Amino acid sequence: MHFEGIVVVNAPQDQVWAFLTNPEQASQCAPGVNSLEIIEPDRKFRAGVEVILGSAKAKFMMDVEWTELEPPHRAMLKAHGTAPGSAVDITCEMTMVPDSMDCTTLQWESNVHIVGAIASIATRLAPAITKKISAEFFHNVKEKIQQ
Repeated sequence: MHFEGIVVVNAPQDQVWAFLTNPEQASQCAPGVNSLEIIEPDRKFRAGVEVILGSAKAKFMMDVEWTELEPPHRAMLKAHGTAPGSAVDITCEMTMVPDSMDCTTLQWESNVHIVGAIASIATRLAPAITKKISAEFFHNVKEKIQQ
């Protein structure tokens, strides 16, 4: 599944970059994240994530790694998560473009691949749920940064 979007944040590019590439700050904006462990500072972390797909609830342990960091313009990450009988792989790219001294356009793109027991449920429900979770995450990011 492929998802993308654009968010305009009323903050300088450096501030948006610093927030989004900080797992402690960004994870506070992600729906369902209930734990975070830094494995390698500025590179790898692990997050516990709970996702509800219709009547099914999946608890994934996500291993996340920054694969490319080009401060303060572009960041790419990959994540692999497992839950009992299921797995998910995610790639995400974020590009930050300054619109002015105090405004940044954030373009993001994600690819999500789900396999296992939850995949049959996810095929029907995941596009709408993932779109909702992504929108909520970026709304929360925007709100936190603009405080």
